[in-house]
Amino acid sequence: MKTHMPTSVAFLRYINSTLKRIILIMAVTIAGDLHAQESANTTTISGAAKTLSGTDSADSKSAPAIENPAKSENWNFHVQNTETVQGYPGFQAKYAGPNSLPSGGETRETVSLDVMFGMRLWQGAEAHIDGLMWQGFGLNNTRGAEGFPNGEAYRIGTPVPNGMIARLFIRQTIGFGGEQEDVPDDQLTLAGKRDISRITLTLGRLSVADIFDQNTYANNPRTQFMNWAFVNNESWDYPADAVGYTTGFAAELNQPDWTLRYGVFQTPREKNGLTAEDRILKWPYDPSADGPSGDGSLLLDWGMVTELERRYTINGHPGVIRLEPWLNHGDFGNYQEALSVPGADITQTRAYRFKYGIGLNWEQEIVKNVGVFSRAGWSDGKTESWMFSDVDYTGSLGLSLNGESWHRPGDTFGLAGALNGISKAHQEFFAAGGTGILAGDGNLNYGWEKVVETYYDFDVWKSVHFALDYQFIDDPAFNRDRGPVSVFGARLHWEF
Repeated sequence: MKTHMPTSVAFLRYINSTLKRIILIMAVTIAGDLHAQESANTTTISGAAKTLSGTDSADSKSAPAIENPAKSENWNFHVQNTETVQGYPGFQAKYAGPNSLPSGGETRETVSLDVMFGMRLWQGAEAHIDGLMWQGFGLNNTRGAEGFPNGEAYRIGTPVPNGMIARLFIRQTIGFGGEQEDVPDDQLTLAGKRDISRITLTLGRLSVADIFDQNTYANNPRTQFMNWAFVNNESWDYPADAVGYTTGFAAELNQPDWTLRYGVFQTPREKNGLTAEDRILKWPYDPSADGPSGDGSLLLDWGMVTELERRYTINGHPGVIRLEPWLNHGDFGNYQEALSVPGADITQTRAYRFKYGIGLNWEQEIVKNVGVFSRAGWSDGKTESWMFSDVDYTGSLGLSLNGESWHRPGDTFGLAGALNGISKAHQEFFAAGGTGILAGDGNLNYGWEKVVETYYDFDVWKSVHFALDYQFIDDPAFNRDRGPVSVFGARLHWEF
């Protein structure tokens, strides 16, 4: 019989351990800064005084003027670590099913560590590899709510560290000439310059969300909103294994005001399963990667997505709108057909068929340091969800404020709300006892799932951040007979 530590006690213990980690990280960072400063003080560049960042010092006005073109990297190295704890107190529930959140309350913790290396191969070409380690579990083993509270909670929870090569890809950029732009150093990008008018080709293993459905204000659960409803478009059943990665190809045509993207990616043979490459890229070895999991046929099991991005400004404030139609093909079940099967066993209805939908993604700076964002999505509502969530219809709206207004430019405050819904056939499927990826209470009194999240992310020290988070989930998993649920969370993140 499982026992769970009271939410308040576990949360306080986490805060205590987090403060100790912050102190340790700060000590290591200070030591590194002192060493870097000592080295920098003994270095001159072309006779001009320089700061630690390599730019001209304000105290060296008498030195000859030096042009500073963007530095082109031949390689880079990044590390990130994120620890998240979440818990909720007990809530009202008339019944429970195989995927239901436990009504008595629960606390869970997740940890992720990425070690990323990038290398320039030839002109315009980069190779990147990302070694991922994760440990811990999402609430109820990542089931029970469609707007799931923790974007760092993988569906393969583990009490001991697991690892995999999450990303391994080549990116080729082909410029058309003309005006160029600076490319900053990033975890999956080498610093340098590139033509604004260009084609970018990416081939290998990656997250589809690395390229598609990006949003400045709501995209990264390690530094921004944590809930799935704000990280990606929940109605898009995007290609991924149980950890969120797959192999595929993407092409991007970029112009000054717009970008057109297309991608095709493999999907797992088994619902919410591992892919074939996980046999060698994941450790410890998981026999489910041999079968029935693994990749489906390349010609039969795939997901395609197209994205048209239009950039604009209103009174000098940038905005972006993205339109994202998508199409999947695989051995999927049908919700209406499952109603004729005892126990609504959707596996008995599986056949090769299409699942399709469309998404809308918008962001707009209102004034300096204040931005709003929104996503909306629709899927066919009749074909079995396979990889992400059970949502057929979704809409979200949110606000993000940078702390510069209150003299803390490294801080961020966010507030957002979302609605998730499903089709009539999908409702009847769950009411008949069917189970999906996240939902399945054994019965259903249908209502739109409603999610509200607010967070404050503190800039503790350089690249060390600590966040407090609160989420309110009403009618979790579309069920009016359960909830509402209040989820309290904290997150520690650092990177270099």
